Amino acid sequence: MSLLQDLHLERATLPGLGTLGALPRRWGQALLICLPRRLRRWWARRRPLLVVTPRGDDAELALELLGEREAVGAIDLRTGGDLPGAIGDGRQPWSTVLLELPAASVLVRTLTLPAQVRDNLRQVIQYEMDRLTPFQGGEVYYDVRVAGAVARGTKLALELAVCRRDQVGDWLERLREAGAPAAVLTWPGAWPGANLLPAAERPRRRALGAGVGLLLLALVLALVGAVLYTPLLQRERALADLQLQLQRLRSGAAEVEELRAELERARLGGVEVLERKRQQPRMTDLLRDLTDLLPDGTWVQTLNYSNGEVDLRGESSQATALIARLEQAPTISEVSFRSPVMQVATSGQERYHMAFRFERTAP
Repeated sequence: MSLLQDLHLERATLPGLGTLGALPRRWGQALLICLPRRLRRWWARRRPLLVVTPRGDDAELALELLGEREAVGAIDLRTGGDLPGAIGDGRQPWSTVLLELPAASVLVRTLTLPAQVRDNLRQVIQYEMDRLTPFQGGEVYYDVRVAGAVARGTKLALELAVCRRDQVGDWLERLREAGAPAAVLTWPGAWPGANLLPAAERPRRRALGAGVGLLLLALVLALVGAVLYTPLLQRERALADLQLQLQRLRSGAAEVEELRAELERARLGGVEVLERKRQQPRMTDLLRDLTDLLPDGTWVQTLNYSNGEVDLRGESSQATALIARLEQAPTISEVSFRSPVMQVATSGQERYHMAFRFERTAP
């Protein structure tokens, strides 16, 4: 493992900074990563992570320290008891309980959504869950992250992870009964910071006492913040200017993209009309086939055509033979009489009313 990967791993697993706020927490993690490895291990050893890995009705317990795990015990769904008792030392040496599901229990997929949903991403995913997955929103735990921007920033590339509530609900309840509710619900191969458990179901962190260690940490963070404030402020100003310029470029690009889309829609509409016209049979072909097939002594009084259906009325000296004659044409099918053939007393002809399908032959 490279040094950079090691630092990222330690930043994701260092505990004890959850109550200080988002920005100070990032500063504190950055400060800890800069410390020698021995000091980082001393700090992480104070409050390691407790990893619970279910295997059916049993689960393995392990303490994780800077990305390394040490098996410490096991629990099951059938018996009670608290977690310190399961570990065997009667105390709680961990800071956070992490429930790690098997990878097969988590559905992970990539998708794209319009960039406008960024501010309400979780609400949009909850509403669209039945379209994006085989489940309803209330049936699953899920997490989503923005992997990047596509289509010139007009869409977001997202990663969505979903697990069914009924597969994990018993273990969450077992951990709550054991006095160690899970704060993180994840899986092997999850992205950094992934947590399927919604914020409302995570345990609230207890406020840290005003001990000497916290006071020293606060002083160190204050000094680091004072040192870093000026370059951060300058970078934020430069970033704001760049974002303003980028927004102007994006607005122009969006107009061009919309115009291009309108032109494409117009082109596709014209192509569709031409294709429909090309697929329709020609009436001249129908009249030619009828002229060739109808025997002498037969004439047509009315002819109606609609969506491939032809309705034919007239008189013939041999009306009963018309079906066999018409079915000889490859363009004519489903020939049938609509009403019984009637004899015309005055002319001696047979009056017919029939229908058939007429289709264009393949070129």
